[in-house]
Amino acid sequence: MKIIVAKDYDEMSRKAADFIINFMIEKPQAKFGFATGSTPIGLYEKLAEAEKEGEISFKYSKSVNLDEYIGISKENDQSYQYFMNENLFNKVSFKEGATNLPYAPEADEKYAKEYDELLDKFGKRDIQILGLGPNGHLAFNEPYEKLNRRTSIIKLTDETIEANSRFFANKDEVPKYAISMGMEDVFNANTLVVLANGKNKHEVVKRIIEEDTIYPEFPASFLHLHPNAYLFVDEEAYNG
Repeated sequence: MKIIVAKDYDEMSRKAADFIINFMIEKPQAKFGFATGSTPIGLYEKLAEAEKEGEISFKYSKSVNLDEYIGISKENDQSYQYFMNENLFNKVSFKEGATNLPYAPEADEKYAKEYDELLDKFGKRDIQILGLGPNGHLAFNEPYEKLNRRTSIIKLTDETIEANSRFFANKDEVPKYAISMGMEDVFNANTLVVLANGKNKHEVVKRIIEEDTIYPEFPASFLHLHPNAYLFVDEEAYNG
């Protein structure tokens, strides 16, 4: 794993954006895996700016997303579909039908199988963007004694619900289930671009860097198995 340390969130976002921009200049038809949450917002802003300035274009690219809440409409301002529309898709030139997110109106595994079929047709991504949960989860693959290989319906942990409650009016409104790529799906990319910023991510970053074991109770530890992973962090996440 290659670790890139930036002085602050803006510089971290810029370094990650430059990495992706340089790749897109070489391969305009890039296939992406996108993540949601507050961490990648700065990256998406800079990618949109780069397209506006004519450096890159998403016209020939396509994408899939890691996960989505269950039982929440696509129009809900807390859905990941809404997030992606607001922070990237509506600002760049993806063609209609080129972007894909999982969707499940209820906690039924048939929706997971449908997304697996889509992922199999989509094929290997060039770049997968990832954030890090404070407990080390990747997508919604939560710490547990075993992890899912393919897309699954996930019951969110109290810790993840608490962390996501800042986006809702109160904790009770946070969905309790999500549909998420499994670990095999998350890793099905030539390159992983992992982002972490702020003091609240220091412990998870420290564990990734210092621990020598790989185990499902800390899903982020599996990042060491990927042959081409880049961890972009700011000084607060790196130093605490």
